[in-house]
Amino acid sequence: MARKCFYSFHYEPDNWRVSKIRNIGSVEGNKLASDNDWETVTGGGNKAIEKWIQDQLKGRTCTIILAGSNTANRKWINYEIEESWKKNKGLLVIHIHNITDKNDKQSSKGKNPLYYVTDSSTGKRLSTIAKSYDPPRSTSKEVYSYISDNIENWIEEAIKIRKDN
Repeated sequence: MARKCFYSFHYEPDNWRVSKIRNIGSVEGNKLASDNDWETVTGGGNKAIEKWIQDQLKGRTCTIILAGSNTANRKWINYEIEESWKKNKGLLVIHIHNITDKNDKQSSKGKNPLYYVTDSSTGKRLSTIAKSYDPPRSTSKEVYSYISDNIENWIEEAIKIRKDN
């Protein structure tokens, strides 16, 4: 059975890469907002964005942060991580810099987004609790295959880590 997961990512530079990852059939993800949908949400201000994120998190068991070059320490990425942790969802990072974009280009590896968020009850950085994965492959096809082969186990491990913390 496919797990229902929330995907967190930096939309503009990484939506092409993310769409490739979303094609992995073992994970049921939230629907990507189109450019027009996202403009409507952001046009409503912070409260509208928070509500949209809260609605997207409903019914999800895990949040997968698909980290590109500039994903870490963005306001809404941090908010999604904080809310996911508060709601006891599994949490993991997958670095996607070696997945190609629409121009068939890879990018540089970004920082771990979990480093910038702490567990409010312990003060520990989430990067010391939850896991981050950087697929040890160099071509986009190999990285996709590696993620596809491992994502189910990563999700189950993330859910277990959250239950234990």
